[in-house]
Amino acid sequence: MKFFRLNLVVVVLSTSIFLGHRVCNAAEAPLVAAQELHARQGMGNFLAKTAKPGAELKVGYLGGSITAQAGWRVKSLALLRKTFPEVKFTEINAALGGTGSDLGVFRVQPEVLDLKPDLLFVEFAVNDGGTAPEQIIRSMEGIVRKTWSALPECDICFVYTVTEALVGPMLEGNFPRAASTMEIVADHYGIPTIHMGMEVARLAKEGTLLWKAKLPVSAEEKAALEGKFVFAPDSVHPHVDTGHELYLQAIERSLPGVRAASKPPQPHALGAPLVVDNYETARMLPAAEATLSAGFKALEPKDPLAARFVRVKTWLAARKGGETLSFKFRGTRAAIYHVVGPDVGQVIVTLDDKPPRTVPLFDAYCTYQRLSTLVIGSDLPEGVHTVKIELSAELPDKEAILSKRNEKMDHPERFSGGAFYPGALLLAGELVK
Repeated sequence: MKFFRLNLVVVVLSTSIFLGHRVCNAAEAPLVAAQELHARQGMGNFLAKTAKPGAELKVGYLGGSITAQAGWRVKSLALLRKTFPEVKFTEINAALGGTGSDLGVFRVQPEVLDLKPDLLFVEFAVNDGGTAPEQIIRSMEGIVRKTWSALPECDICFVYTVTEALVGPMLEGNFPRAASTMEIVADHYGIPTIHMGMEVARLAKEGTLLWKAKLPVSAEEKAALEGKFVFAPDSVHPHVDTGHELYLQAIERSLPGVRAASKPPQPHALGAPLVVDNYETARMLPAAEATLSAGFKALEPKDPLAARFVRVKTWLAARKGGETLSFKFRGTRAAIYHVVGPDVGQVIVTLDDKPPRTVPLFDAYCTYQRLSTLVIGSDLPEGVHTVKIELSAELPDKEAILSKRNEKMDHPERFSGGAFYPGALLLAGELVK
């Protein structure tokens, strides 16, 4: 493969938004000038490993649904195999649709780090598009620090994608807010970043991009496009043969610059954190470690829910009102990793001495089963916290909730239950027995 040197421009971010290692007014932080590659310290460890005879390397992909597609992830691994033909590459696919870095920081240990990657791509800029910058920094810094604490020779690369809804700042020459915030973390740790959507934004600005359209098949359909480039069927998830191809080309163009900037191989050292309340202590624990009432049952591996959502080893199920799950933890954040779908109900959450709050597990997308996160408390004061979750005997108004998306209960019997399916405790801290 022929490499071309890229001109690199390093954007130095102001640290004035930090005070006492806690993020202050991060929402007002300036947007970063849009650029395809910020090579920073490159990938010296990874590149050195590729030069070893008979090398066997693992590449991890942590991200959302755009990474879950058979697109840039599959294409970039093929590119690495082509670029380094003597290396045997293995993929670690930890992409999970509809999730952001606030769940990724809890998933990274069991789903990626335990498998010992040599290179980790992190893609959350789209799913973090509506997330507060403070939360993004806590999560992304947590991913970095957890990775280098466990695997100091593993290189990391942040990659950014784009959608029609988020492209606005790029048309004006800036990264959107989420990517700009992630650049703060990348700059602090010397992590290379690649914005794979720069060419997408360029085509959109010149008016030659169709964000949402089917790929043309017939000669008539191709002619009707009048030379325009079709990006995606939904303005978000690129067509594998078009939008994802642009993403691949961005990575391919960036490799020479990454190589040129790479320093000699050495373990990554963790210095002072950007924020002391980052999620380096994030951990995913089996929900069975909580105190459970007698009505909670572990699902058998052959159960359709357990068989489908294998990321969690043991799923629990409670189906009657009054069943409780409780625990104590020392830390700043707690959530429950669970499955939602047509037959889930609502829970009553009590945190410390705060008034109980009723939280519907059922939402407007619950026509099918999917993974979700029930946030119990975030940005909590340091110390021991007590959590009690009780399954409510009352059901949410499922018909009214579905109507928000013009959905209906196709088969009412599917929606008749009021279950709760917890799988894991997500703690920024530690469980207290």
